[in-house]
Amino acid sequence: MNILQINSSARREGANSTRVANDIVARLRADNARAELKVRDLAVEAVPVLDEAALGALFTPAEQRNADQAARVALYDALIAEVQAADVLVLGVPMYNFTVTAQLKNWIDAIARAGVTFRYTETGAEGLLKGKKVYVALARGGIYRGSELDSQVPYLKAVLAFLGMTDVHFIYAEGLNMGPEAAAKGFAQAAADIEAALA
Repeated sequence: MNILQINSSARREGANSTRVANDIVARLRADNARAELKVRDLAVEAVPVLDEAALGALFTPAEQRNADQAARVALYDALIAEVQAADVLVLGVPMYNFTVTAQLKNWIDAIARAGVTFRYTETGAEGLLKGKKVYVALARGGIYRGSELDSQVPYLKAVLAFLGMTDVHFIYAEGLNMGPEAAAKGFAQAAADIEAALA
């Protein structure tokens, strides 16, 4: 089993979403002692925003790219290759202003490439990253599960499915900024969600 862990907090240390993602990975590895783990921390290895320069690089034929363009495409190729090689993805996802972080959005923009990770057919879009399990470690200061303020889960379900990943499990750690008792309850709920998802 190849596990790819993506930590998308802006914090290099002390991120609650990374803590929950680490707990998921520990549980996976307890059941699969020979599992290989690749961790990409987007606070340490930031993915640049999909800007005009990136689009220019992607739409320039390989033999005509300058050094900067070639480097940008090489980075995106490496990120895609990591996902393609993974059997399991674990995403550490904090909530910033009711949505995913810019770090995670940049990573998603980098791996979503027509003809590589998805394609358009006569019947619509087809995701090409199939056969993978995805565990999403959600960390929130408040409690938003199932509410209209939770834009993360619908977005992630949609974009992951678009890329072919439909076996997705959401792990919720909520109420983490509502006092010690609420935080303890939130982490306990995450632990229960992990056990239910991996049972």
